Amino acid sequence: MRHRRWTALGSSNIPAILISSMAPFLVNFTAFAALAQEAREFSTQTGTVLVETLASGLEHPWAVEAMPDGALIVTERPGRLRILRDGKLSDAIKGVPTVAAHGQGGLLDVALDRQFATNRTIYLTLSARGEGGYGTALVRAALSQDGRSLTDAKEIFRMNRFTRKGQHFGSRIAIDKDGSLFFGIGDRGEGERAQDPHDHAGSVLHINADGSIPASNPFRGGTGGLAEIWSTGHRNPQGITFDPEDGKLLTVEHGARGGDEVNYPQPGRNYGWPVITFGKDYSGVEIGEGTAKEGLEQPLFYWDPSIAPGAIAVYRGSMFPEWNGDLLIAALKYQLLTRLDRDETGTVTAEERLFDGEFGRIRDVIVAPDGALIMVTDEEDGEVLRVSKAPTQ
Repeated sequence: MRHRRWTALGSSNIPAILISSMAPFLVNFTAFAALAQEAREFSTQTGTVLVETLASGLEHPWAVEAMPDGALIVTERPGRLRILRDGKLSDAIKGVPTVAAHGQGGLLDVALDRQFATNRTIYLTLSARGEGGYGTALVRAALSQDGRSLTDAKEIFRMNRFTRKGQHFGSRIAIDKDGSLFFGIGDRGEGERAQDPHDHAGSVLHINADGSIPASNPFRGGTGGLAEIWSTGHRNPQGITFDPEDGKLLTVEHGARGGDEVNYPQPGRNYGWPVITFGKDYSGVEIGEGTAKEGLEQPLFYWDPSIAPGAIAVYRGSMFPEWNGDLLIAALKYQLLTRLDRDETGTVTAEERLFDGEFGRIRDVIVAPDGALIMVTDEEDGEVLRVSKAPTQ
């Protein structure tokens, strides 16, 4: 099923903390309210929300994740990893692997192992320098008990073909119930690569926590494509998550001038880029062969014009029960958070746009254990924001 984007249903903003499907820790985040630097109220279709600034002064923060003790761990694209606890940002964590902060690349996503509380394992995606230029890699490491350093850092994946292009590195991580890792890599600015199943570019990939190949992968054994590849035909999937309720994998990816997409990546399926798309080239020239072709998948939802999506989360929480099952997408170009209302079949029925232009480029959004949302803004003076229900009078 596919749906053209709906006209914005609201002009207000929504604050809240999002729970990551891969790390559903039961943590008390209420202390953040007292530590917030500032708070603003916004009216939404479902009530008034409060957006609080938890921290500022971050340089292009790219990802945020909730830790079991109530702290937040945040990446900064130039290569820093920091912890926000009790309203204070830590110094940069030592031992973070060297990143190639080239173009759109740098230190990208951070994800906590499902057993983080006992094994302290984290995963990072980043852009690395190598033969031919730059590419996306995935690293596993252990965070020290005091949170000041990483140890045992090991690269468990590196894409197979580097280029000097500076765009479309991807890349976020979603951890399945079995502990295996799903992540996306963009086409690296070379669209035709997304149609080559022997090229990691333009794909959703799936590996085990040690870098080995899961038995469920469609090309396992090396026939038909690279063993790590789950699905192909993606332009630049920068958002990836699991719905905690039904276990379905979802991605959101950038189109060109229009054609941003939400997809349900299935094993071995091809999602069309650049053969089919609902967008045009930035020059205005048509791309590919149209919007549909036999054997190529249609998106669940698309935007035209583009909102430049940065992350996706499925709302499953107690703070906003009226959002249950809705999709939350951070947007860079229009500087907003969009909420896609879904019915019981998963079909998108409406869109509400929140915080339009109020906070800058919203790069990431997660659902925190208490049901609030946490967002980061991709700015030189980037912020960590919390969205919650406004207190009643």
